[in-house]
Amino acid sequence: MNAKVLVVDDETDLELLIKQKFRRQIREKRYEFVFAHDGHEALSLLDQQPDIDLVLTDLNMPGMDGLTLLLRLHESNPMMKAVIVSAYGDMDNIRTAMNRGAFDFLTKPVNFDDLEVTMQKTLAHVAQLRQTLQAVKENNILRMYVDESVLTFMSRSEFETSLSASETIMATVMFIDICGFTAIAERESADRVVKLVNRYFDVMVKEILAQNGHVDKFMGDAVMAVFRGEYHFDRALEAAIGVRNQIGQLEDNLPGQPGYHPQVAIGINTGEMVSGNIGSAALKRLDYTVIGDAVNTAQRLQSVAQPGQIVISETAQQTIAESFTCERIGEVSLKNKTAPVVVYNVVG
Repeated sequence: MNAKVLVVDDETDLELLIKQKFRRQIREKRYEFVFAHDGHEALSLLDQQPDIDLVLTDLNMPGMDGLTLLLRLHESNPMMKAVIVSAYGDMDNIRTAMNRGAFDFLTKPVNFDDLEVTMQKTLAHVAQLRQTLQAVKENNILRMYVDESVLTFMSRSEFETSLSASETIMATVMFIDICGFTAIAERESADRVVKLVNRYFDVMVKEILAQNGHVDKFMGDAVMAVFRGEYHFDRALEAAIGVRNQIGQLEDNLPGQPGYHPQVAIGINTGEMVSGNIGSAALKRLDYTVIGDAVNTAQRLQSVAQPGQIVISETAQQTIAESFTCERIGEVSLKNKTAPVVVYNVVG
């Protein structure tokens, strides 16, 4: 392990203690520590040194305190994980820190053995998130552009076989739409629109990946995600609840809308679907995606969802009734469905 850790604390004693307690690990280049004395200095260091892997921060500091730093970290780099190291270990502070994205919470005086175990656990989690995100990025690039440089690694028959490869799977599909974003896009500058939607997408992707979901595609201001494997429906619901909660905590000051809080409308459906390469071989542009009635229904459920709702069918609700609290919305008409469908909103 060769990890770079940013320690944010106004007390210089902690800096000295860390250098003493971890002197062997520092000498062996297992850890590299950099230090800041408040949140402002920490953010400046993070801009200058993007290779920082982990933040250890106090809560009570002059300038920018630790809780404010957590919010700024979440906005600027959702992948960055922070561990609180503070003398203020009351439940209110712990809950506030966790709600703002802290990965763990340690109290002073610091138990350095416990601190190192916590650092190792957090760094392992960060490494896993980065590997997953990198895999998603590489997969998205490969599936969008199949050009000659890729084809050189395949024979013609192997390529043709890959195009026709498909399978029928049981999975869960989720569609997430940012409510009212079209109106914002019409008023705001292009640069502002892109920054906003990318910020919201980062929050969504984090929650999807945390539940081992796959981001299938971005569609304007909407996201399609697929969950496979054990408990795929439960994991999709957990991700949806996480997205709704995290997006609801964001705030932006827009012209004419100070204190704007974005909301999402989500549709989820589970069942049998076909997974395979869909697209045009002539254009050499393909998506490895899922299709079928279960997928179409998920998108239509999203279309009837109101801001803040996670909409599922009554059939799906019956399978998770013991694990999730739902409220009956009633009958709705879905496109290409002959009969009305009873739907529910997942409360928590």
